[in-house]
Amino acid sequence: MPKKKDVHIVPHENGWAAQREGSSRASSVHRTQAEAIRQGREMAKQDRVELVTHGRDGRIRDSDSYGNDPNPPKDKRH
Repeated sequence: MPKKKDVHIVPHENGWAAQREGSSRASSVHRTQAEAIRQGREMAKQDRVELVTHGRDGRIRDSDSYGNDPNPPKDKRH
């Protein structure tokens, strides 16, 4: 079974794009980063992958996992 591709929120000439990792084309383009994140979150939940948000400079700002996280947080309460 091929590994599913993470979803990235990246700057785009027309605003912000939700784009699957390794794809040369955006899955969707939005005027604001918040709109792109909402769409990207739905894509990531559906595919059970990571949502990676980039800033205007292209550097990673945030990431959220919606699948099987290989490095879950260690601060679980008991």
